[in-house]
Parts: sequence; structure tokens; C-alpha cells
Amino acid sequence: MLSRQYLREHTEAVRESLEQRGTDDVDLDHVLSIDEEWRSLKARGDELRHERNEVSDRIGELKQAGEEAAAEAAIDRSQELKAELQDIEARADELEADLEAALLEIPQVPHESVPVGADEADNVEHRRWGFEDRRPLPDEVVPHYELGEALDILDERRGAKTTGAGFYFLKGDGARLEHALIQFMLDLHREQGYVDVFPPIPVNTDAMTGTGQLPKFAEDAYKLEGEDLWLCPTAEVPVTNMYADDILLADDLPLKHQAYTPNFRREAGEHGTETRGIVRVHQFNKVELVNFVEPAESYDRLETLLAEAEETLRQLGLPYRVLEICTGDLGFKAAKQIDLEVWAPADDMPDGPDGGGRWLEVSTASNFEAFQARRAGLRYRPERHESAEYLHTLNASGVALPRVMVAILEYYQNPDGTVTVPEVLRPYMDGQDRIEPHEKVGERALGAGERD
Repeated sequence: MLSRQYLREHTEAVRESLEQRGTDDVDLDHVLSIDEEWRSLKARGDELRHERNEVSDRIGELKQAGEEAAAEAAIDRSQELKAELQDIEARADELEADLEAALLEIPQVPHESVPVGADEADNVEHRRWGFEDRRPLPDEVVPHYELGEALDILDERRGAKTTGAGFYFLKGDGARLEHALIQFMLDLHREQGYVDVFPPIPVNTDAMTGTGQLPKFAEDAYKLEGEDLWLCPTAEVPVTNMYADDILLADDLPLKHQAYTPNFRREAGEHGTETRGIVRVHQFNKVELVNFVEPAESYDRLETLLAEAEETLRQLGLPYRVLEICTGDLGFKAAKQIDLEVWAPADDMPDGPDGGGRWLEVSTASNFEAFQARRAGLRYRPERHESAEYLHTLNASGVALPRVMVAILEYYQNPDGTVTVPEVLRPYMDGQDRIEPHEKVGERALGAGERD
């Protein structure tokens, strides 16, 4: 959340930010008018309190002097001031609530280094890794959803049956591969200095508001009926809010937490996209990296955070690229974002790379500066004798698992229909180096000629 003072002193910067982001649902002039009226009422309230105090002092003096008529007039004036003050304070409280609600709807101001652009087409590619020396692939790369079904490790049909579209089962070696990825990521990031956290999965409205998921993106989240609880959309929410309204010490920072959670998103604005496979689903696993730092260090930390997430893809041997996100594609909370996109070779997309396939975003390293800290009350004390200040928060996925699974199945597939297990994952799968087809169960498999 932007501070009121920033809004007043940097109005044109905020206005330019809204324009660069393409945000057209924020009436900045209305917000400023609320703030102006609120400040005017607060000033008038201070004047009335001051006058009432003077009148109260005079009442005693008048009574001591025996001037009863003047004292009665002063008492009447005191009552008038009290009534006017109550009306003003009631209106000021209404405006305060309106102002707080309006401030929650204003997005972060992009850092000056963020490229200006209208949408994802204007994001800036900085570099690629592993793309030029890719492993040999079959002449026809089978999409992950077909290969997963053929290997009987991915079952979307049964996921839809038990839960609905956008949910799926991983089975056998598919489940083992996902477990291996989770444990590999946790081990890797622990070596990078992250402290493990296993957070609650339901989170309350205050927590969702603190990190910026609410009120803006309520339609993308799953709400538990009859409860002030939401299913976790990302571990960023519970982990960041661990320290809500706390005051940390400079000696505590940087504070680095990692958390594995299942995540739940309705993807309400994405109907009709990615109808096959697990690129866009409603439940997915992720290891999240959350950082709390002193403001002066946050942009250096962003570069380090990006490198920490990149190391996951490098050790997996998956080709990827690094994109800096432009103003028009920037997340609501972020001052600066850098995406990691892994290469999935099966499905050619219009915006895919030369040589076919497509890029899939698997991690976004974000610097929120004090935006979340101000909403959640995340502060630190630079020195023991100094006033507390808002710290900066950052996060990145380390990385989102479904799309990494997609990349592994498509990039590491072999002409015989098997999938090579990335070398770094084999210790987590008892040395298994290949995923092979498994016999399917049920009459449907028998009818399809897949069982003798």
C-alpha cells in the first residue's frame, strides 16, 4: 500500500504509474479529495478541542468570580463545541475508512528501472541458458498430457471426476517425480541459507489483505463457506504475515524463509485457456522463497533471489530464459519483477522461441519494497534506540512444480516413449534414471487394448 504522504507529495508519479500500468479503475482525484476533506476535518477537530479546553478552563474561573450567567453561557458553548466535535469525528471516521479502502486498490509504483510497455509483448528478454546446447529430442515431441497418459503417470480424467476440471492425479513415477522435485528444491534452498517453514494452509482475510491478494483479486481465490478463511493461493501469504505487526531488529535481517505448500487458485480470468494438461490448473505445489530485508539492500537482494531460483533450473538441466517485466504486465504489488521461463518443446505457440515449443513462466522474483510491509505492519528497528521503519519484502518461486513437470516430460522424453530422470533427482528416486510405461488398471484399459 502506498502511504498517504507519498500520494500527496508524489501525485503525478502515481498518476503516471497508473497510466503506465494501464490501470483504469482507480479514480485518483477522488481519493485525493477524500484525503483533503479528512485532513480538513481533522484540523477543524483540533481547533474545536483547543477551544473547548479554553472554555472549560474559563468556566471554573467564572464560577470562582461569581459570574454565574457568564459561566452558564460558557457551559452552553462547551456543549455546542462537543456536539460539533462529535459530528466532525464521526464524518472523519467515515472518510478514514473510505480512504483506507481506496488506498488498498492503488497498485505499487514501478521502480524507475522497469521498462515501460503495454503488455507482455513488451517484456524484455535479458538472457537464455541451456538453449543453444539442448539435448537431442525425438523428431515428434509428444505433449506432456499425451505422454503422461501413455506412461500412466498423469490422470486428468479421474481428477475431473473427483474434483472438477483443472485438477489431476499424479500416479506412480509421476507422483515420485513430484515428491523428488519438492525435496530437491528444499535441500537446495536450505544450502542457500533459507530457513524452512511449514505454514497453515487456510489463511484469513487480514493475511490475504496484508500481502495484496485482497481486495483486488478475491475472485481468483477459494473462500471457505461460513469461515473467515481462504485456501492458500501461495505460501507468500502465510509466511509474509508471520511477522505482521511485529518489530524485527536489524540484526534479524535479511530473514530468508522457504515453504512448500499446495496452492489453490480459481484463475477466474483465464476461462478457455490451457484446456489440456497441467500448465494452468487450480491446485498445484510450489516451494516459495520469502525474504525480509532492510530497504537499502532490497534491489541487491532481488538479483541474488533471482540467482537462487535460477539455480533450480540449472541443476535440473532445463533450458530457460530471463525476462524483465514491463509496467503494463507488472504485478499489482511489485515495484520490479523478473521472470524465469522454462522451455517446453512440444506445443508450438505463436510467441514461442525459434525451433518450436513455448516458454512457460515458472518463477517471478519480485521486490515489493514497503508495499506489503505497510499493509501488514512489517517493521524493523535499524538501531535499538531508533524508531521502527517499514522493511522491504521480496519473494520468488523456487519453482512452481506443474510447469517444471511439463518441461521435464517434454524435454527429457526419448524416442521410445520413456522419460529420462534428471540426474540431480535420481538420489531422491532410489537411483531410478528412467520413467517407463506402467500397466493401466480397469476395464477402460482392457477395452482400449492396453492390457492382454
